[in-house]
Amino acid sequence: NGSVIPLFKRQIENGGPVTVTHPDITRYFMTIPEAVQLVLQAGALAEGGEIFLLDMGEPVRIDDLARKLIRLSGYEPDVDIHIAYTGLRPGEKLYEELLLAEEETKPTRISKIFIAKPSDVDYDELMEKLNQLANHDNHADKIRVILKNIVPNYTSGDENS
Repeated sequence: NGSVIPLFKRQIENGGPVTVTHPDITRYFMTIPEAVQLVLQAGALAEGGEIFLLDMGEPVRIDDLARKLIRLSGYEPDVDIHIAYTGLRPGEKLYEELLLAEEETKPTRISKIFIAKPSDVDYDELMEKLNQLANHDNHADKIRVILKNIVPNYTSGDENS
């Protein structure tokens, strides 16, 4: 649900252009039955409080997907059907990150399901930083600095990576 495939099909049927946000953008794809099966299996594994990570396979370049759909529809990309790059939306990333580099996983008895170990957080320190954040509600630059201090891998909406 929410896949770009129906959108691309409509755009191809209408003669194009097919709109892609960026030539290098990638996303993971999984069929609804695959996702449901993994979620049900993860639920059966749950003992309480785990964070499950599902193996979604390899990410797909959206540009490649658009070109394949154009060819499968009997057209030649950039000849019969143009691909228009619209630019990343605010906060949109080129690559999805299923897990942060500092987070670890451990396998389960089901090969496509892992348990993620969340980063440790000192509660008192976090509350102190959140209070600092609350005291700067109208100062965007100060808020960004505090957020970066709370969440080291935070990037503002102006940064797309």
